[in-house]
Amino acid sequence: MRKSPLKALVVLPIILFSLSACQSPSPSAPPPAETHAPSQTPSPTAQMPSAGYPQETPSRTLTLAIGGESSEGYDPTLGWGRYGSPLFQSTLLRRNADLKIVNDLAINYTVSEDRLVWTVDIRSDVKFSDGRPLTARDVAFTYNQAAKSAGLTDLSMLDQAIAVDEDTVELRLKQPTSTFVNRLITLGIVPEHAYGEGYGRNPIGSGPYQLVQWDEGQQLIVEPNPHYYGEKPQFDRVVFLFTSEDAGFAAAKAGQVHVVSVPQALGKQTLEGMRVLPVPSIDNRGIMFPFVPDMGEKTEKGYPIGNNVTADLAIRRAINYAIDRQALVEGVLEGFGAPAYGPADYVPWWEPESAIRDNDPRTAQRILREGGWQDTDGDGVLEKGDLEARFTLVYPASDSTRQSLALAVADMVRPIGIQIELRGASWDEIETLMHSNAVLFGWGSHDQTEMYNLYHSSMRGKGWYNTGFYANEQVDNYLDLAMGAPTEEEALVYWRAAQWDKKGVGFTTKGDAAWAWLVNLQHVYFVSDCLDVGKQQIQPHGHGWPITFNITEWRWICQ
Repeated sequence: MRKSPLKALVVLPIILFSLSACQSPSPSAPPPAETHAPSQTPSPTAQMPSAGYPQETPSRTLTLAIGGESSEGYDPTLGWGRYGSPLFQSTLLRRNADLKIVNDLAINYTVSEDRLVWTVDIRSDVKFSDGRPLTARDVAFTYNQAAKSAGLTDLSMLDQAIAVDEDTVELRLKQPTSTFVNRLITLGIVPEHAYGEGYGRNPIGSGPYQLVQWDEGQQLIVEPNPHYYGEKPQFDRVVFLFTSEDAGFAAAKAGQVHVVSVPQALGKQTLEGMRVLPVPSIDNRGIMFPFVPDMGEKTEKGYPIGNNVTADLAIRRAINYAIDRQALVEGVLEGFGAPAYGPADYVPWWEPESAIRDNDPRTAQRILREGGWQDTDGDGVLEKGDLEARFTLVYPASDSTRQSLALAVADMVRPIGIQIELRGASWDEIETLMHSNAVLFGWGSHDQTEMYNLYHSSMRGKGWYNTGFYANEQVDNYLDLAMGAPTEEEALVYWRAAQWDKKGVGFTTKGDAAWAWLVNLQHVYFVSDCLDVGKQQIQPHGHGWPITFNITEWRWICQ
């Protein structure tokens, strides 16, 4: 496909900022769980220091425009922090810059022989930001509350969390779960004594910062937690600005912001006093296809299920082969990314042989012919009986990158006789459409559970997971074996087989082609030349503030 039309797409009007993410080189696999050892106000907008060179004494105020406002608040039991640092709360474990699992609140943990009881010893010197001590009772309360709330942090495998003593908690599971260690990494601990309705808007935690002011839709101001047990933050105040991408970029251009996140299309711009920082990630973008035909069925909420066109395997496979993913990277992402063929490319649980040779319209046309699709009336759109190869692709209207990807894909598949009609919609609208229309989604997690949730038949129609009602009994079996494996490492063979088992089964293109994954993104930031943000880890999907995972290490480097 010619690259010039794609270049034109990146100048489309941008409505609101949506934090993007990126391609990831292969990180080292996390070590098995058993091997871990101990490791250890007035509005600021009128007085922002210059981004290029901090005024007065360094480090008084740090101003960030990196998206990530959580409309539901900052409650880890409902999902805050699952894609990055919870900031206000601490976790039992954490991943360092190399994605190795190290201790945080925990000083040690063990797993029973039957893999059903995780015993965690925690530090005894930790206090919440209100000065009250953090004990094993708070840890047990947090895990039980998160399981009870059934929020975005999946704790369905937890039977009960029990405080054995002040410094020891037992996390008892219903069944062995190889990915449970990821809950210890992402679930921030909340105080039992201060938790209740409204907690998410006034969080108390043991993390490095505490919330002091939140002007919803505008800004959030945090200051250091005086009781934090770890490395003390250098900044007296951090201001998170919630702006449109145009306003954030303009503020950075005016020297009023020290870090700003931008779409990949702006990554080649220049800003005086700032440097571009592309950060690898496992954030991806892909097209979810309704997997079942329209039989008139509806969800419990009354939303229609199924699509007769995308339910056809030939249509899904042909689209996958026709797409020129490298052209998407170069034309839409300005080179800040890589082709994607599945939901977990380049991480240890990826199956490399699931990748295909794309930009192959001849193979796509052959697949369609063999599938019974032909253009009998010469209008350029294939038919199969009374059914035309037309369907709608929905994307969030607030996301310029997804809009550009959708436009480009529609252009790429038109020559093979498939007509994709595009529809920008709000997320509320998408929720009503996502079981009967293709949707351009974004995912990407350090936790393999996400793959299970996207493709296991038990997750059909549950929230934003498996919205296409995909089901394959053998894929279910592989995913179940992966989830129940004794260790993360032993689960790898099954995670990979679910993608493509090299025997004809898998959810990727060579198998059921349940999605057309497009690109892995890079998160693109502009950072003040005077600010050192340390070594960044391969980032997950862009919700939250993944760049702040190491904010206690950030330093001014100008004198």
